[in-house]
Amino acid sequence: MTSASNLVPYTIDEHRHRFAAWAAGRAASVRNCRFSVAQARILLEATGLQHHLAHPDRLPMPQDIDECHRVWRTTIINAAKAKYNLVLTHGVAAKLINVYLKAAFVCGGYHTHPRVQALHPPIDSLLLDELSLHNFGGKRLDWDTARKLRWSKLNCEQYESIITAIRISLPDAPLWEIEQYWRGYQTGEQDVDAEE
Repeated sequence: MTSASNLVPYTIDEHRHRFAAWAAGRAASVRNCRFSVAQARILLEATGLQHHLAHPDRLPMPQDIDECHRVWRTTIINAAKAKYNLVLTHGVAAKLINVYLKAAFVCGGYHTHPRVQALHPPIDSLLLDELSLHNFGGKRLDWDTARKLRWSKLNCEQYESIITAIRISLPDAPLWEIEQYWRGYQTGEQDVDAEE
């Protein structure tokens, strides 16, 4: 459907993009690094990720996801600085990307697609706390180290080491399955990453 003021048709891809960008913007904006949902959408669009939403076959191959993710994070970090004079870390940029792709693909019915199974899960303190508590994969030291660093302050290497630890701890399983340990759905909004 179009209107006189909007000549571009409103498609399901645009609908999915708007919702995923809203979810990502709400999830990734943290104390000491606040930005609006509109700014989050613009930062995500700087990566071109919205062009992948038509089908998961447009996502990078599983073996290429880490390299592509690094490029996407760097693009968001650079765009945030250039457009808004915001200093984003790899942890915050990753949260934007990961929640965006989770909303669009993992929770969009494509969870069994091999390219979707390789997508990075959102990382936050609630997930890291639970992984440590349960000594998931026998990697309590890794989870504790990550907890002390704080997800919103992670640099490139720190973020990637968490993803590697998750991948090693979930052999032959989709990475989204790590979120069985995420307890954010059980807390009040005021409790989610309050220390960030």
